[in-house]
Amino acid sequence: MPTPEFVLDLRRRVGTAPLPLIGVTAVILRGDEVLLGRRADTGALTPVTGIVDPGEEPAFTARREAEEEAGVEIRVDALAWVHQVPRVTYPNGDQADYLDLTFRCTWLSGEPHSADGEMTDLAWHPIDALEGMAEEHRERVRAAVDADGATRFENA
Repeated sequence: MPTPEFVLDLRRRVGTAPLPLIGVTAVILRGDEVLLGRRADTGALTPVTGIVDPGEEPAFTARREAEEEAGVEIRVDALAWVHQVPRVTYPNGDQADYLDLTFRCTWLSGEPHSADGEMTDLAWHPIDALEGMAEEHRERVRAAVDADGATRFENA
């Protein structure tokens, strides 16, 4: 699913003004591999990501997005990193300030595939070979892999 309906409703009211949104990154691990795919809109190689719906628990969002985007069932193991993403300005002028919650997740079942068309080329990648990914997403993967039970907070 592309932009959630509640965001479209807000956009009709506030135009392109910055919206504070909560996002999740599900870093899905299987042994020494991480599940990555290419965003259909930008072609960027990323873990599974998504926006938390109003009233939705963020860990549930991670599980829901894994199923919707990649067709896999996961277990959410830990909150690895909480950080504010620099403001995003989309080509149409919409601005968003995402608070990202990065979760360490374990793959349980399902063959990764483009379940809703939001991601393509879903595949398992060695954790130590992430050269084709933007630094911001490599950092999210590192935070999840290195999670030792403590959540990482920026400037705390």
